[in-house]
Amino acid sequence: MSNQVEPQPGLAEAIYRFRIKRQMSQEQLGLDAGVHPTWISRIESGQINPKWGNVKAIARVLDVRLSELAALAEELDLRVGTAPQPGQNAGGQ
Repeated sequence: MSNQVEPQPGLAEAIYRFRIKRQMSQEQLGLDAGVHPTWISRIESGQINPKWGNVKAIARVLDVRLSELAALAEELDLRVGTAPQPGQNAGGQ
């Protein structure tokens, strides 16, 4: 069984929007969050999903509460219809 997780476009877009709002480059966000700068690009493009610790570090650097980041990510997911339906687990099992 694979640990591969579906891309999270809402989270990717939410991170992007907060980064742009803060007028930060991907490189600066990565360096300040302790994440390799190229990972920010890969996160924002939906190529990879950040680990929980990295999400917390990114939120801290962006000066945004995790709940605010999650709320925007969920709202964006609902707009594109990618949010899991109630009772459906994220692994599709």
